[in-house]
Amino acid sequence: MTYENLDEKLVNALLDDGRASLRSLAEELGVSVTTVSNHLKDLESSGVIDGYTPIVDYDALGYDVTAVVQLKVEGNAITEVADLLRDAKQMVSVYEVTGDHDIVAIGKFRDTDDMNRQIKELLHDTNVKESNTSVVLNTVSEHEQFPLDVE
Repeated sequence: MTYENLDEKLVNALLDDGRASLRSLAEELGVSVTTVSNHLKDLESSGVIDGYTPIVDYDALGYDVTAVVQLKVEGNAITEVADLLRDAKQMVSVYEVTGDHDIVAIGKFRDTDDMNRQIKELLHDTNVKESNTSVVLNTVSEHEQFPLDVE
């Protein structure tokens, strides 16, 4: 086997099965276990692969409400508010964005009372000028990753 596109093929194999053993990856890719191990270490140290984690179904654990929170923030405080949201327990994604709002965050909550309480806490921050919260009615796609193109 040629090593051409080996990193992309290794990433794709891990996307298929993140718990695959080095031996099974080596067999699938037609290279040695040492080669897979070395490439995997390189991908991890360069930040291409940033850990291995289960995909949690929060709905199954009783977090029945997903909310999209859009915030307008004082210009010099965007990073501070984004960091606050990132560190908030139930916020699963936080983005600094362009457009009408400065920050968009996705949160998972047990119920609307839980969501309401946390959003009201956030609004006590004097750097938050305005908020707009949408409750998700139906999750069509979530936690999706895509395979890399391999030439």
